[in-house]
Amino acid sequence: MMMDEKRENRRQALAGVSVGALVITAITLVKSIQIVAPGSVGVRVSFGALSESTYMPGLHIVPPWVSVVTFSTKRDILEQRNSVPTQEGLNVELDLALLYHLNPMNVHDLYLSFGTDYIRRLIAPTLASVSRSITSGSAAKALYTSGRQGIQDQLRSELTTAFAPHGIVLDEVLLKSVQLPDLVRNAIEQKVQAEQDAARMEFVLAKERQEAQRKAVEAGGIADFQRIVSEGISTDLLKWKGIEATEKLASSTNSKMIFIGNSGDSLPSLLSGRDTDGGA
Repeated sequence: MMMDEKRENRRQALAGVSVGALVITAITLVKSIQIVAPGSVGVRVSFGALSESTYMPGLHIVPPWVSVVTFSTKRDILEQRNSVPTQEGLNVELDLALLYHLNPMNVHDLYLSFGTDYIRRLIAPTLASVSRSITSGSAAKALYTSGRQGIQDQLRSELTTAFAPHGIVLDEVLLKSVQLPDLVRNAIEQKVQAEQDAARMEFVLAKERQEAQRKAVEAGGIADFQRIVSEGISTDLLKWKGIEATEKLASSTNSKMIFIGNSGDSLPSLLSGRDTDGGA
């Protein structure tokens, strides 16, 4: 009886050990499976040391003592509002939006230098520093008018150069809005309006000058026409036209009497009116 109990206890102990071993094996197996999601990349850390190898998206079997730190390589956006100085020493509120993504080939060095908090440690302070540097050399008017595009292009160029060594690819930088002091904004708006009015008046004057030139050309053409016509009209031509007019008038059925001058400059006396009774 005692032997049976010992055997039963031993069997139960072996069964417990087996179950424990199976649980430990299952846990170890689960911990060994690492999944890197699409649009991400993983770096391998073992015993506090960073491995040179990286994991691309997919399922990976790793030793239990290895941990995988993942980084998203999808496009991300950082919005930032800064109070920046201008060339005149004014402080303006600048709203910026930064579109970027990580280069998978540089994630190892990025993690080694800045860890997972690279946005706060690298991207945000770099954006603030570069934006202040650029606006401090720009006039307030440039931030508020068409000069914004040039400042935005300069921001893109300098930020691209600053981020490239760390594997951060700059897709776009957007200058969303600029808030100037009310007094300055009103002064700029008035100056811009005055410049637009001056440009509009210059256009009107140019149009009037063109119209004056057109009228001068037209008047010259009319004068030339009148000169040519007057030169072509002679005394003989006028007499001939008078004869033609007299003939037409005489042949009219309604004509009863025609009086024609008898001076040297008058029309020729071709016809004279006389009634059937011989009276003049």
